[in-house]
Amino acid sequence: MKVFVTGGAGFIGSNVVDLLVENGYEVVIVDNLTSGRQSNLNPKAKFYQLDIRDPQLHEIFQHERPDFVSHHAAQVDVRKSVADPMHDASINVLGTLNVLEAARKVSVKRFIYISTGGAVYGEPEYLPCDENHPINPICQYGASKHLGEHYLYMYQVMYGMNYTVLRYPNVYGPRQDPHGEAGVVAIFTGRMVEGEPITINGDGEQSRDFLYVGDCARANLLALRVDHANGIYNLATSQATSINELYQTLKKITDYPLEAAYGPAKLGETRHIYLTADKAGQHLGWEQTVNLEEGLRRTVAHYKTHERAKASA
Repeated sequence: MKVFVTGGAGFIGSNVVDLLVENGYEVVIVDNLTSGRQSNLNPKAKFYQLDIRDPQLHEIFQHERPDFVSHHAAQVDVRKSVADPMHDASINVLGTLNVLEAARKVSVKRFIYISTGGAVYGEPEYLPCDENHPINPICQYGASKHLGEHYLYMYQVMYGMNYTVLRYPNVYGPRQDPHGEAGVVAIFTGRMVEGEPITINGDGEQSRDFLYVGDCARANLLALRVDHANGIYNLATSQATSINELYQTLKKITDYPLEAAYGPAKLGETRHIYLTADKAGQHLGWEQTVNLEEGLRRTVAHYKTHERAKASA
Protein backbone atom coordinates (compact mmCIF):
# COMPACT_ATOMS: atom_id res chain seq x y z
CA MET A 1 0.00 0.00 0.00
CA LYS A 2 1.27 3.45 -0.95
CA VAL A 3 0.73 6.52 1.24
CA PHE A 4 1.22 10.06 -0.04
CA VAL A 5 2.35 12.31 2.85
CA THR A 6 2.32 16.06 2.32
CA GLY A 7 4.61 17.91 4.70
CA GLY A 8 6.55 14.70 5.26
CA ALA A 9 9.82 16.54 5.97
CA GLY A 10 8.20 18.54 8.76
CA PHE A 11 8.13 17.93 12.48
CA ILE A 12 4.96 15.83 12.74
CA GLY A 13 4.85 14.60 9.13
CA SER A 14 8.34 13.08 9.30
CA ASN A 15 7.44 11.18 12.47
CA VAL A 16 4.36 9.84 10.67
CA VAL A 17 6.48 8.82 7.67
CA ASP A 18 8.95 6.93 9.86
CA LEU A 19 6.17 4.92 11.51
CA LEU A 20 4.51 4.12 8.16
CA VAL A 21 7.82 2.94 6.66
CA GLU A 22 8.51 0.90 9.78
CA ASN A 23 5.14 -0.83 9.28
CA GLY A 24 5.76 -1.76 5.67
CA TYR A 25 4.02 1.04 3.78
CA GLU A 26 5.47 2.54 0.63
CA VAL A 27 5.65 6.30 1.26
CA VAL A 28 5.82 9.26 -1.11
CA ILE A 29 6.61 12.66 0.40
CA VAL A 30 5.82 16.10 -0.99
CA ASP A 31 7.33 19.02 0.91
CA ASN A 32 8.61 22.42 -0.23
CA LEU A 33 11.17 22.47 2.65
CA THR A 34 10.03 25.93 3.77
CA SER A 35 9.78 24.70 7.34
CA GLY A 36 10.55 21.02 6.78
CA ARG A 37 14.11 19.75 6.82
CA GLN A 38 16.05 17.57 4.43
CA SER A 39 17.56 15.83 7.46
CA ASN A 40 14.06 14.70 8.56
CA LEU A 41 13.46 12.75 5.35
CA ASN A 42 13.27 8.99 5.68
CA PRO A 43 15.75 7.48 3.17
CA LYS A 44 13.25 4.71 2.31
CA ALA A 45 10.59 7.20 1.21
CA LYS A 46 10.41 8.82 -2.23
CA PHE A 47 10.68 12.60 -2.06
CA TYR A 48 9.41 15.41 -4.30
CA GLN A 49 10.35 18.97 -3.38
CA LEU A 50 7.19 20.84 -4.33
CA ASP A 51 4.68 23.30 -2.90
CA ILE A 52 1.20 21.79 -2.44
CA ARG A 53 -0.25 24.73 -4.41
CA ASP A 54 1.78 23.83 -7.50
CA PRO A 55 -0.26 22.47 -10.47
CA GLN A 56 2.53 19.90 -11.00
CA LEU A 57 1.18 18.08 -7.95
CA HIS A 58 -1.47 16.49 -10.18
CA GLU A 59 1.22 14.97 -12.41
CA ILE A 60 2.93 13.44 -9.36
CA PHE A 61 -0.35 11.93 -8.17
CA GLN A 62 -1.02 10.49 -11.62
CA HIS A 63 2.47 9.00 -11.72
CA GLU A 64 2.50 7.62 -8.14
CA ARG A 65 -1.21 6.70 -7.83
CA PRO A 66 -1.25 6.45 -4.02
CA ASP A 67 -3.80 4.41 -2.09
CA PHE A 68 -3.96 6.90 0.79
CA VAL A 69 -3.16 10.53 1.54
CA SER A 70 -1.96 11.92 4.87
CA HIS A 71 -2.18 15.69 4.48
CA HIS A 72 0.09 17.41 6.99
CA ALA A 73 1.43 20.30 4.90
CA ALA A 74 0.05 23.59 6.23
CA GLN A 75 0.72 27.08 7.47
CA VAL A 76 0.56 26.39 11.21
CA ASP A 77 1.66 29.62 12.90
CA VAL A 78 -1.25 31.46 14.58
CA ARG A 79 0.65 34.75 14.67
CA LYS A 80 1.50 34.54 10.98
CA SER A 81 -2.12 33.75 10.12
CA VAL A 82 -3.21 36.93 11.92
CA ALA A 83 -0.48 39.04 10.32
CA ASP A 84 -0.98 37.65 6.79
CA PRO A 85 -4.36 35.91 6.43
CA MET A 86 -4.11 35.80 2.63
CA HIS A 87 -0.93 33.74 2.82
CA ASP A 88 -2.48 31.48 5.45
CA ALA A 89 -5.55 30.85 3.29
CA SER A 90 -3.50 30.31 0.13
CA ILE A 91 -1.78 27.32 1.75
CA ASN A 92 -4.45 25.95 4.09
CA VAL A 93 -7.43 26.44 1.76
CA LEU A 94 -6.19 26.59 -1.83
CA GLY A 95 -3.30 24.20 -1.16
CA THR A 96 -5.63 21.70 0.48
CA LEU A 97 -8.05 21.98 -2.44
CA ASN A 98 -5.22 21.26 -4.85
CA VAL A 99 -4.30 18.11 -2.89
CA LEU A 100 -7.96 17.07 -2.69
CA GLU A 101 -8.49 17.44 -6.43
CA ALA A 102 -5.33 15.49 -7.20
CA ALA A 103 -6.42 12.74 -4.80
CA ARG A 104 -9.92 12.61 -6.24
CA LYS A 105 -8.63 12.09 -9.75
CA VAL A 106 -6.72 8.95 -8.74
CA SER A 107 -9.53 7.63 -6.49
CA VAL A 108 -7.59 7.36 -3.22
CA LYS A 109 -9.08 4.94 -0.69
CA ARG A 110 -8.94 7.40 2.21
CA PHE A 111 -7.82 10.97 2.78
CA ILE A 112 -6.42 11.74 6.25
CA TYR A 113 -6.60 15.46 6.98
CA ILE A 114 -4.76 17.06 9.87
CA SER A 115 -6.79 19.76 11.55
CA THR A 116 -6.42 21.67 14.80
CA GLY A 117 -8.27 20.94 18.00
CA GLY A 118 -6.44 23.82 19.63
CA ALA A 119 -7.76 26.51 17.28
CA VAL A 120 -11.07 25.49 15.62
CA TYR A 121 -13.18 25.58 18.78
CA GLY A 122 -12.24 29.12 19.82
CA GLU A 123 -12.95 30.00 23.44
CA PRO A 124 -14.62 26.81 24.73
CA GLU A 125 -18.22 26.79 25.93
CA TYR A 126 -17.40 23.66 27.92
CA LEU A 127 -14.32 21.57 28.68
CA PRO A 128 -13.02 19.18 27.60
CA CYS A 129 -14.13 19.90 24.02
CA ASP A 130 -15.58 16.95 22.11
CA GLU A 131 -16.20 16.80 18.36
CA ASN A 132 -19.72 18.23 18.81
CA HIS A 133 -18.49 21.43 20.43
CA PRO A 134 -19.47 24.58 18.46
CA ILE A 135 -16.84 25.82 16.02
CA ASN A 136 -15.97 29.47 16.62
CA PRO A 137 -12.28 30.04 15.84
CA ILE A 138 -10.78 33.33 16.98
CA CYS A 139 -7.80 33.28 14.59
CA GLN A 140 -7.42 32.93 10.84
CA TYR A 141 -5.46 29.68 11.21
CA GLY A 142 -8.38 28.00 12.98
CA ALA A 143 -10.81 29.22 10.33
CA SER A 144 -8.68 28.10 7.39
CA LYS A 145 -8.10 24.63 8.83
CA HIS A 146 -11.79 24.19 9.60
CA LEU A 147 -12.72 25.05 6.02
CA GLY A 148 -10.72 22.02 4.88
CA GLU A 149 -12.98 19.84 7.03
CA HIS A 150 -16.04 21.15 5.15
CA TYR A 151 -14.42 20.38 1.81
CA LEU A 152 -13.72 16.82 2.91
CA TYR A 153 -17.34 16.27 3.90
CA MET A 154 -18.44 17.64 0.54
CA TYR A 155 -15.98 15.46 -1.37
CA GLN A 156 -17.34 12.42 0.42
CA VAL A 157 -20.93 13.34 -0.49
CA MET A 158 -20.14 14.28 -4.09
CA TYR A 159 -17.41 11.80 -5.00
CA GLY A 160 -17.50 9.07 -2.36
CA MET A 161 -14.04 9.93 -1.01
CA ASN A 162 -13.49 8.34 2.41
CA TYR A 163 -11.86 10.68 4.90
CA THR A 164 -10.59 10.98 8.45
CA VAL A 165 -10.05 14.34 10.13
CA LEU A 166 -7.59 14.20 13.03
CA ARG A 167 -7.83 17.29 15.19
CA TYR A 168 -4.48 17.61 16.90
CA PRO A 169 -4.00 19.42 20.22
CA ASN A 170 -0.63 21.09 20.99
CA VAL A 171 1.86 18.55 19.66
CA TYR A 172 5.46 18.45 20.87
CA GLY A 173 8.44 16.15 20.64
CA PRO A 174 11.62 15.34 18.69
CA ARG A 175 12.26 17.35 15.50
CA GLN A 176 10.14 20.34 16.48
CA ASP A 177 12.37 23.22 15.40
CA PRO A 178 13.10 25.56 18.34
CA HIS A 179 14.13 28.30 15.91
CA GLY A 180 11.35 28.08 13.31
CA GLU A 181 7.54 28.04 13.56
CA ALA A 182 7.91 26.33 16.89
CA GLY A 183 5.53 25.50 19.68
CA VAL A 184 6.20 26.54 23.23
CA VAL A 185 7.82 23.22 24.23
CA ALA A 186 10.49 23.49 21.53
CA ILE A 187 11.16 27.15 22.29
CA PHE A 188 11.47 26.56 26.04
CA THR A 189 13.60 23.43 25.53
CA GLY A 190 16.06 25.19 23.23
CA ARG A 191 16.43 28.20 25.50
CA MET A 192 16.69 26.20 28.71
CA VAL A 193 19.32 23.79 27.38
CA GLU A 194 21.37 26.73 26.10
CA GLY A 195 20.89 28.74 29.31
CA GLU A 196 19.12 31.59 27.50
CA PRO A 197 16.37 33.81 29.00
CA ILE A 198 12.71 32.87 28.57
CA THR A 199 9.68 35.11 28.19
CA ILE A 200 6.20 33.74 28.86
CA ASN A 201 3.42 35.42 26.90
CA GLY A 202 0.68 36.76 29.19
CA ASP A 203 0.41 35.56 32.79
CA GLY A 204 1.28 31.94 31.97
CA GLU A 205 -2.00 30.62 33.34
CA GLN A 206 -3.33 29.94 29.84
CA SER A 207 -3.64 26.17 29.46
CA ARG A 208 -3.22 23.68 26.63
CA ASP A 209 -3.50 19.97 25.88
CA PHE A 210 0.06 18.77 25.11
CA LEU A 211 0.39 15.51 23.16
CA TYR A 212 3.60 13.67 22.28
CA VAL A 213 4.28 13.42 18.55
CA GLY A 214 4.67 9.63 18.60
CA ASP A 215 1.05 9.30 19.71
CA CYS A 216 -0.04 11.46 16.75
CA ALA A 217 1.91 9.25 14.37
CA ARG A 218 0.21 6.17 15.77
CA ALA A 219 -3.22 7.72 15.15
CA ASN A 220 -2.31 8.13 11.48
CA LEU A 221 -1.33 4.48 11.28
CA LEU A 222 -4.59 3.39 12.92
CA ALA A 223 -6.58 5.56 10.52
CA LEU A 224 -5.15 3.44 7.68
CA ARG A 225 -5.53 0.08 9.38
CA VAL A 226 -8.78 0.25 11.37
CA ASP A 227 -12.18 0.19 9.70
CA HIS A 228 -14.00 3.31 10.90
CA ALA A 229 -16.64 5.82 9.86
CA ASN A 230 -15.82 8.95 7.89
CA GLY A 231 -15.63 11.93 10.20
CA ILE A 232 -13.74 14.00 12.74
CA TYR A 233 -11.66 12.58 15.59
CA ASN A 234 -9.97 14.56 18.36
CA LEU A 235 -6.59 13.44 19.61
CA ALA A 236 -5.98 14.48 23.19
CA THR A 237 -4.63 13.81 26.64
CA SER A 238 -7.87 15.18 28.15
CA GLN A 239 -5.73 17.20 30.56
CA ALA A 240 -5.05 20.92 30.75
CA THR A 241 -1.51 22.05 31.49
CA SER A 242 -0.77 25.71 32.08
CA ILE A 243 2.26 27.35 30.50
CA ASN A 244 3.58 28.02 34.00
CA GLU A 245 3.29 24.31 34.86
CA LEU A 246 5.00 23.37 31.60
CA TYR A 247 7.80 25.82 32.36
CA GLN A 248 8.33 24.40 35.85
CA THR A 249 8.44 20.79 34.58
CA LEU A 250 11.00 21.63 31.89
CA LYS A 251 12.97 23.73 34.39
CA LYS A 252 13.29 20.64 36.60
CA ILE A 253 14.24 18.31 33.71
CA THR A 254 16.90 20.68 32.32
CA ASP A 255 18.18 22.09 35.66
CA TYR A 256 17.49 25.56 34.25
CA PRO A 257 18.80 28.17 36.70
CA LEU A 258 16.91 31.30 35.56
CA GLU A 259 13.42 32.63 36.24
CA ALA A 260 11.07 33.46 33.37
CA ALA A 261 10.06 36.98 32.41
CA TYR A 262 6.48 37.79 31.38
CA GLY A 263 5.41 39.67 28.25
CA PRO A 264 2.14 40.62 26.53
CA ALA A 265 -0.37 37.93 25.55
CA LYS A 266 -0.47 36.87 21.88
CA LEU A 267 -3.36 38.07 19.72
CA GLY A 268 -5.77 35.37 18.52
CA GLU A 269 -4.82 32.72 21.06
CA THR A 270 -7.38 30.80 23.08
CA ARG A 271 -7.11 31.18 26.86
CA HIS A 272 -7.94 27.60 27.91
CA ILE A 273 -8.38 24.55 25.69
CA TYR A 274 -8.21 20.83 26.19
CA LEU A 275 -10.02 18.04 24.39
CA THR A 276 -11.49 14.60 24.88
CA ALA A 277 -10.42 11.74 22.61
CA ASP A 278 -13.18 9.31 23.59
CA LYS A 279 -14.36 9.00 19.98
CA ALA A 280 -10.88 8.13 18.71
CA GLY A 281 -10.61 5.56 21.47
CA GLN A 282 -13.92 3.93 20.58
CA HIS A 283 -13.58 3.94 16.79
CA LEU A 284 -9.82 3.85 16.12
CA GLY A 285 -8.59 2.09 19.23
CA TRP A 286 -6.31 5.06 19.92
CA GLU A 287 -5.11 6.30 23.29
CA GLN A 288 -2.32 8.41 24.68
CA THR A 289 0.69 6.25 25.62
CA VAL A 290 3.36 8.83 26.56
CA ASN A 291 2.66 11.12 29.51
CA LEU A 292 3.84 14.73 29.58
CA GLU A 293 6.92 14.37 31.80
CA GLU A 294 8.20 11.34 29.87
CA GLY A 295 7.54 13.09 26.55
CA LEU A 296 9.37 16.20 27.72
CA ARG A 297 12.35 14.11 28.84
CA ARG A 298 12.51 12.49 25.38
CA THR A 299 12.25 15.91 23.75
CA VAL A 300 15.08 17.37 25.83
CA ALA A 301 17.28 14.32 25.17
CA HIS A 302 16.67 14.62 21.41
CA TYR A 303 17.50 18.33 21.45
CA LYS A 304 20.79 17.69 23.22
CA THR A 305 21.87 14.92 20.84
CA HIS A 306 20.51 16.28 17.54
CA GLU A 307 19.74 20.02 17.55
CA ARG A 308 22.98 20.96 19.30
CA ALA A 309 24.97 18.77 16.89
CA LYS A 310 23.36 20.52 13.90
CA ALA A 311 24.09 23.95 15.38
CA SER A 312 27.76 23.12 15.92
CA ALA A 313 28.23 21.38 12.54
